[in-house]
Parts: sequence; structure tokens; C-alpha cells
Amino acid sequence: MKIMKFGGTSVGNPDRMRALIPLISDSEQKIVVLSAMSGTTNSLVEIADLLYADRKDEASKKNEQLRTKYHQVVDELYETEKFRKSGHEFIDTHFEQIRNYTPGAFTKLQEKEVLAQGELISTSLLHMLLQEKNIRAALLPALTFMRIDKDGEPDYFYIEENLKRELRKCPKENIIITQGFICRNAHGEIDNLKRGGSDFTASIIGAAIQSSEIQIWTDINGFHNNDPRFVEDTKVIREISFDEAAELAYFGAKILHPSSVNPAREKNIPVRLKNTMEPEDVGTLITANCRWEDYKAVAAKDGISVLRIRSDRMLMAYGFLRKVFEIFETYKTPIDMISTSEVSVSLTIDNASYINEIAKELRELGAVEIEQNLSIICVVGDFRPERTGSAPEIFEALNTIPLKMISYGGSPYSLSLLIDTKNKVDALRLLSKHLFK
Repeated sequence: MKIMKFGGTSVGNPDRMRALIPLISDSEQKIVVLSAMSGTTNSLVEIADLLYADRKDEASKKNEQLRTKYHQVVDELYETEKFRKSGHEFIDTHFEQIRNYTPGAFTKLQEKEVLAQGELISTSLLHMLLQEKNIRAALLPALTFMRIDKDGEPDYFYIEENLKRELRKCPKENIIITQGFICRNAHGEIDNLKRGGSDFTASIIGAAIQSSEIQIWTDINGFHNNDPRFVEDTKVIREISFDEAAELAYFGAKILHPSSVNPAREKNIPVRLKNTMEPEDVGTLITANCRWEDYKAVAAKDGISVLRIRSDRMLMAYGFLRKVFEIFETYKTPIDMISTSEVSVSLTIDNASYINEIAKELRELGAVEIEQNLSIICVVGDFRPERTGSAPEIFEALNTIPLKMISYGGSPYSLSLLIDTKNKVDALRLLSKHLFK
């Protein structure tokens, strides 16, 4: 069985949704994982924020605007009056549910319920479209099998057992549609896998059923060797390893959610990135095989902050770093890069939600300096410790860019550099010019 995940742009309007039909209608059995239509989740977040702020009229207006948009989608998507009528009734039911939430008394639990509506709507609209075309398909609610544990991590045993049970109920359908992103938490409440989680959903499902291949369909032909939004003449990487893909995804390549590589890698299931606008293109294939190249790709991650802790007590101090890491653990804030010297340690984070609280506790260990508006540039290639001579080109390319931190040796697949975000585009272009001639 194959997994096919389609992102928000792939279901972004009626024409795009209809274009999925020939892609999913062959004889091979598959699970089709859908995101919300593009722009929907952002609109739902705005509605939730207005409900939190007790701005009832504005929330109602925004809700009505989104409802109207979906009524237009229904009118354009279906050919028969029967399915248009069913579609309109379905849309009204979902947006009436949102309208009934009480502003000011809005809760985090209710916010998750609001955000789930995008995927619930897109999957039902596609299922009804297939029914109208007399194409047999099953709609399998993700809320019946997808669950996270108390730490917010996928409950793999629960997912596998319940997914297989649900699949046994629809053995004759070649097309099984389900939602990405949404799930239940350990208490059975509606929750989600955070933004970009539909890729993660597809990979989790693929691992649970030992899928033959996991396909991630977006609006680009796979991983590029640099960011095509800022750099001209980038090239598609046709084959890449799980480890290399994980580095690129984590450090800014938007085509793939960072968490989605792990489940596929653990079960050694190939992942293919494809473009719904150019379905004939083979895209990028991600497998366990690694073909070493000096430089394979560059990615950039924005929104980085660095905390520098300086303390004379650090010299020869047993347990100092443990105390530092425990503070970050307390606030559940992951660290991206770390650099140490005799009397100082520098750490980067991409989640600044608790940066002031973290800094306050770190000041008990020494002087703390915070710097923000930074980016991490990640170069993926052959950085095995036994090799020599691969890194100089990077530093020659960036000799006009101030480097604030360098991370080298932690991974044989990448080298990372910290720079000011204002220099990011120049850095990407310089690296492209020097590394991919």
C-alpha cells in the first residue's frame, strides 16, 4: 500500500482538487493524506485569536468570510445539484460549530477543535467529489487512530493497532482518505501535530503499515540544492539519504516537515517528494542510501536566537553544562547549535517563547548575553572526519559575511553557520556561486 500526502496548495482550489483524481485513481491501494486548503489554517488561527480576545463581532465576520469562501468552492467543485446541496449543508454545519464558541471563555482545547476544521473539510470535499464521479473511496477519520502521548509524541503502538483495525473495515477500497495534522491527545481530546504536521502524519501512517512508498506532493519538484525563492538556477536533487534530508528539513528546507523523516527512516520506507503541478517529474527520492558529494545542498533557518553564558566558574567546573541544559529542559526548549570555550558557552534556539525566563535562570550561573534576528545556514555534503579539504570553499565564499558561530563535526552530513538574518540572502547566493558551479 502506498501513502500519498497532498499539501494545502495541492488542494488549494477546485481545479487543483479535481487534478488529484487521475493521480490517485490507479489500481494500487493507497491512503491519501490531505492538509487543509491553503490559507485555511491561518484564517482559523485568526478566528481563534479573536475568540480568545473576546472580539466576538470580528470573529463572527472572519468566520463568515471563510464560510463564504467555502460555499464558492462547493459551487465550483461539484457538477450536480445533489452534491452542491450536500456540500453547502456540510460547510454550514462546520462553520456553525465555530460560531457557537463563546468569546472570552475560549479555551486551548476549543482552539484545537477549531484548527481541526480545515482538514476535516478538505477530506470530506474530496470524498464527496469522488462519490460524484462514481469512484469508490473510503473516508477514514484520523481521530479514530492518530494519537499523541502525554509528551506530545506519537503513540506508535496505539496508532498501529487502531489504524490496522480501521483499515480492516474497508478492504475493497483502493482509495482511503484521511486527515493530516489532526489527532487526539492522551486524554482523548482533539489535538494536532503542530504546523506542517501532515507530512508527519503521512510518515507515521507509512511506518505503521510498512508502506511500499510515502509520497509527499507539494508545489515544487523536490529538494533543491539551494532556496529557489532567493537563488536563481537551483537544481533538483534527485536522490538523497534520510540523514541528509533530515538535516535539510530541520535547517529550513520548507518542502518537508523536519519530524517526518524519522518514522520512514526507522522502517526503511522510501519517501518521494513530487509536484502536483508537474506530476510527470520524478521528484526527489529519499532512501537509506547515501551518495557522498562534496556539497549537495544549502538551507537556511530563520528566527534563531543565541544565548551566551560567560562564567569564570566554568573552568574545570564539574556539572556546569548539565545545569545549563537542565534549564532549557525545564522550559522544553530544544537547542540547535552549541559552542564552548574555557569560560563561556553559546547556544542557539529557534523557539524564543521562554527566552527571558531561561536567561534569568542562566544568570545564576554567569553573565548572559542575548542576540536575536539570526539565521543558521546549513551546508549538506561530505563532512566525514576522515576527509580533508572540503570546507575551505565555504569560508572562501563567505569571507564578506560575519560568522557568529560554526558547528562542525557533530554530523558527517553537514556544517552549520550562524549569521545575521540580514545577511542570509547574500550568504545563500555566495554559497551557490562557489559550491555549485
